[in-house]
Amino acid sequence: MDFELTDEQLMLRDTVRDLLARTYDAETRVKITDTDLGWSREIWRQLAELGVLGLAFSEEDGGVGAGPIETMVVLEEIGRRLAPEPLLDAVLLPGALVARVGTAEQRQAVLPDVVGGEKLLAFAHEEPGTRWPATELATTATAQGDAYVLTGVKNPVPHGDCADQLVVSAALPEGGVGLFLVAADAATRKPFRTFDGRRGAQIEFDATPAELLGTGGDARAAIDEALVHAQAALCAESLGAMEESLRLTTEYLKTRKQFGVTLSKFQTLSQRAANMYVSLELARSMSYYASAALADGTVDPVIASRTRLQVGRGARHIGQEAVQMHGGIGITTEYPVSHYVARLTAIGRTLGGELEHLRTLTDRVAEYDLVEI
Repeated sequence: MDFELTDEQLMLRDTVRDLLARTYDAETRVKITDTDLGWSREIWRQLAELGVLGLAFSEEDGGVGAGPIETMVVLEEIGRRLAPEPLLDAVLLPGALVARVGTAEQRQAVLPDVVGGEKLLAFAHEEPGTRWPATELATTATAQGDAYVLTGVKNPVPHGDCADQLVVSAALPEGGVGLFLVAADAATRKPFRTFDGRRGAQIEFDATPAELLGTGGDARAAIDEALVHAQAALCAESLGAMEESLRLTTEYLKTRKQFGVTLSKFQTLSQRAANMYVSLELARSMSYYASAALADGTVDPVIASRTRLQVGRGARHIGQEAVQMHGGIGITTEYPVSHYVARLTAIGRTLGGELEHLRTLTDRVAEYDLVEI
């Protein structure tokens, strides 16, 4: 398997890296995340102009027709800089559902504006009191003539506070799960801020008018496929954050002195840093494997859970060691390590944590002829 990036992919990586590096030093990022929106519309506009928002969409839908590898490259850079722009939450995940399920008219009405940065989407799927994966939905769709109304509560909805339009999952009257387009202003939104500085909302529907996405039928297969892509995206973002956490830690060990010598001279600390590097490379291999599988057309939830489990364990190890080896400064708001650890922790609880993905894998053990421990 070839893990080398092409010249075009390297150019894309370097372009996004330069854009984000010019904008997001530690101080600037804190200022931007402390605004009401929590991210920069100017950076969003520049990402749209670069074609980043259209990477995952076909040319027919206004995109550039790139693949999962290009998306992984961009998300890794977003993780490296902790850029708060909601590429996954407002474009990739909900946009994939519109592209997969929507009619030609719906795709043309929604996706070009999303690709151009003029419209923000959000996927309202998870519900209070449920754990990943959400299999039974309390939100219901009721037919009223040729239209539908939705009733229920969705929480958390990542970046649902700023979305212009919602893609909502709901139980269909005839059984199964349907997807619906809902104007965000038609629902009741209760915004909140997450501990890693991102935004979300609880969204309540009370006989809220909704447009059926597509022509009807059970959309669970499309949702599962989109979530597998989202799992790979989260792993790519984690990889960038893990790599930067390790870089900050090794730089600190090379400069911070104790007993007249730099910390890097202490063998135990050097060995711990080396173990962090091992965790990073294991996570990198699994992240690349997940993205390469998607690029080959293999959408497998088992691969997604394997990857999330390995990347999650590596992220926890690197985050904890980064804080420990920085000492007290590692948990301060003024120093970037604490922000990387917070983001890695949040990703580790998004779309299932280590326990949920381990349970997914153990539930599939009976499908194998031989299991080696």
